[in-house]
Formats: sequence, C-alpha cells, structure tokens
Amino acid sequence: MLNQVSQSLLLPSGLQLSDLTKVLDHFSTRHIDYADLYFQFSQDESWSLEDSIIKEGGFYIDRGVGVRAVSGEKTGFAYADQISLPQLEQCAMAARSITQESGSLLISPFKETQAIKRYASINPLDTLSREQKVELLHLVDRVARAEDPRVIQVNASLSAVYEEMLVAATDGTLAADIRPLVRLSISVLVEQNGKRERGGAGAGGRFSLAWFFEPHHTGDSRAVYLAKEAVRQGIVNLGAIAAPAGSMPIVLGAGWPGILLHEAVGHGLEGDFNRKESSLFTGKIGELVTSPFCTIVDDGTVANMRGSITVDDEGVPSQRNVLIENGILKGYMQDKLNARLMGVALTGNGRRESYAHLPMPRMTNTYMTEGEHEFDEMIESVEFGLYAPHFSGGQVDITSGKFVFSTAEAYLIEKGKITKPVTGATLIGSGIEAMQQVSMVGKKMELDLGIGTCGKEGQSVPVGVGQPTVKLDKITVGGRG
Repeated sequence: MLNQVSQSLLLPSGLQLSDLTKVLDHFSTRHIDYADLYFQFSQDESWSLEDSIIKEGGFYIDRGVGVRAVSGEKTGFAYADQISLPQLEQCAMAARSITQESGSLLISPFKETQAIKRYASINPLDTLSREQKVELLHLVDRVARAEDPRVIQVNASLSAVYEEMLVAATDGTLAADIRPLVRLSISVLVEQNGKRERGGAGAGGRFSLAWFFEPHHTGDSRAVYLAKEAVRQGIVNLGAIAAPAGSMPIVLGAGWPGILLHEAVGHGLEGDFNRKESSLFTGKIGELVTSPFCTIVDDGTVANMRGSITVDDEGVPSQRNVLIENGILKGYMQDKLNARLMGVALTGNGRRESYAHLPMPRMTNTYMTEGEHEFDEMIESVEFGLYAPHFSGGQVDITSGKFVFSTAEAYLIEKGKITKPVTGATLIGSGIEAMQQVSMVGKKMELDLGIGTCGKEGQSVPVGVGQPTVKLDKITVGGRG
C-alpha cells in the first residue's frame, strides 16, 4: 500500500521519503509541538439524469499537499495544488510562522502505520464502462416509470471517487490509504388529482460500481430495488394525511433514522466542542446522559461502509469507540490536536475533506447497538403516536443540543397498530432529553445504505449511521394537523 501510494504521489515529482524528513526539519528549530504533511490524489466522476436524458457528466482530478504546524492551541497551515519539493518547503515556511519562538522539536524516524484494510484498493471509476454507467441511470429511470403511472419525474445521479492519501508527521507517523467510494441516488415525483409528493432512495459504499447490478435479497438487482423503493415511498406519501402536532411517543425505524442520533448526540461528542466547552456533553464523562437502554458507538472499522476508514487523515488506525455505554458517557471522538490538549488517547477520528483543509474530530459510522425488544412489542405499546421508518433532513445546535428533523415517511400508530401514512411531520427536541426518552430498543441493528454526508465548519466527509428500531416515550412533533 505505502509503496503504491508513494510511487503515485511522490515519484512523479521526484520526491522520496527522505525529502519529507528534510521538509519536516524546517519545524525543528521553532516552538512547534507537532507538524505533518498530507498528500492527496483524487479522481471524481459523476453522472446525472433528468427527464430520461443524461443532463450532466463530470470528471475531475485533484492533487495536492497540505502542511500543518501546531503550537499549543494555535495551528499554522498552508497548502499547494502542486506537489514538488519547492512547494513543500514554501508551505512549511508559511506554516511554521505560527510562532517565532525558538525551540527544539524532535523529528522521529518514520514508522509505517500498520492497519487492517477495511475495503479493497480499487479504482471504482474503472469498474464499469461509460456506456454501463449511462445504462445504469437509464435502467432506474425505466424501472421507476414502469412501476406506477403516477410517476411524472425521475432524477438520478451516480458518482464514483478514487482517492489516494499519504501522511507523514514529526511524531514518526507514516501512513497511506487507497479509498474507493460510490453512490447512486434516485428521486421521483408522483402526482394524483393535482397532489404531488416525492420519494427517494439511494445506496453506496467503498466498493465497485458493479455492486449496483448485483442481486438484492428481493431478487431484483440493487439498482432496480432502489428505483422501486423510491416509487413506493412517493406513493405512500401521495396517500398520506396531515401529520398531527403535539407531544407523543414515536417509534423510529432501523438504519437511516440513526441520522437523528448522528445529529442530536454525535456532534456533541466530538472532542473539539468539548475542549472548548461548547457542547451539551462537556464535563459529563461518567454521568448518565441518556436512557440506560442506549449504547452508542462510533466505528470506522465496518467493512466497505461509506464512513469507514482504514486510517484517519492523521494516519491513526480506525477504531470502534464506545461513546455511551448503557446511558453512561464514556468518552469523546478525538483528533491529535484535541487529544493532546485534553490529555486523552487517540480514537482515529481526525478527518478532513481534502489536502486544502485542516483535520478535526469527525464521526465515521455512528450507531446505537441492539437491545432486547421486538418490533411488534414496541408498536403495541403505543396508544397514539408515530412510526417513522425514513428521515429526510435535519439540523442541530451543538451548544444547546436542540434539533429539528423532517420525516420522509411516517405513519400513525393507533391503539397499538400502524394505520395511516402521514406527511409533514417534524421532530423537535434536545439531544440529551430525547435520548433520555428511549424506553425500548430493538433486537436487530441496521446500518444505513450508504448515502450520508456530514458537514462541519464548511467541510464535508462521508459518514454512516445506524440503529435498531427505537421507541421514544415522548417527543414534540410539529405537523400540519
């Protein structure tokens, strides 16, 4: 892995590993705690379909290096979109200007990071021909339109990313990774008697584009299943009534509804927010912060998942980190800067969008582990409330923990039975308060299908979410009824 990435990223510029040591030596005479070099090469291809026509196709190549120096809480950073020794030295000189104080930073010899690969080192752009990629989009368009005559619009997009990264640091870190990533997204518009509703579906992960042509457990290919699922969701919403409003119990479906967990709890457990004491979870390690039924994990080691990483963007191997165990807060997600300042262990959560961005603590795949309750048991326990198997968007305020989420598919629960579909339901609450309302957790945990992208401070990274079916005894629902 290291040899392959080094030949790709360094050799074309005539660079060797010894040159990286020389560049890092620029930091040795300043009061610097840590410095690193982050090299990246990426290929990004995307296709989109509208009105049964391929409307857009793009192919992008990017290559560059980011140079970072850390002194106390201060960070100096510079980057270049060309990889060469003069550019590296220029960036190093700019980054070290964070401090003028003299010092004696020890540059440790490089030691290659040993980590278990979490996905194949393939280039997904090469796994289907251009004609096959176009046919994939036309296939989902045909299937969706044939599924129901009420479908009046189909939009679909296909993307594939190939990324190589290499990081070298003054603490001796030397790590490389090859990261594939694919995604198929489908949105349909359905209409009946003047009423219009949308349905959507998507999937992806760190594997080949050919995965979409492989069989789903329904017997269809995965692409065909997703097209039919988008239509099904749209038709359900077409027949939905206005959602009720007020405080009521809710049963959240397994898998993608874990996005609520990601937003309402996950961001608040990132190390930088807690070091700066701006999180609702600051100073609560060892305390009961959720219902005792909740065990919440961030796990970058799940094979082929969208949020998985072999090593993070600081060269630390990915880990399975238990954040909350039986309701007790156990720890936060960390990058090197915040772990050092907080005096805690690294967790493998230092992530960045690209070489032109600084790393920070970010989630990978965040999920709630399984419990002991049956799905039917949860539904039967609700006299009047909601069942929400799919979510659309949401947002959270880290400091207060308050969130707002919209459901993409939801149903009334009346006298212990799922009855009518509803539309326009939004969930409103606070992260800690909502998680303290968890009274039942299902036996089967599911991860999402691979569509999540997380934004933080202007940076986007791929993530995964998941959970079993979960019952909250009370949450505020904003509706149309």
